[in-house]
Amino acid sequence: MRLRVEFTTEPFDLDEAPAHAVVAREVVEAAELDEVDVGPFGNTAEGGADAVLTAVDALLRRSLRAGATRISLQVNVVEESVAGEGER
Repeated sequence: MRLRVEFTTEPFDLDEAPAHAVVAREVVEAAELDEVDVGPFGNTAEGGADAVLTAVDALLRRSLRAGATRISLQVNVVEESVAGEGER
């Protein structure tokens, strides 16, 4: 099963990335995920279920320790593409 997680950490700081946001980015970039997109107002990561769930656990624990007061996240099941699908 493949999962996609979308998340944000708060509080926001538009001038400089807060420590909790930096930690969250480090967690997903170091995880064994297939796709990672980090932005100023939202982040997404995608991969196998075990890798995503492991990353989410680390993300929550480390971001809270680094000062996050709120973490919003959404996890979705992503359909895996079938080999050859869309190819002619």
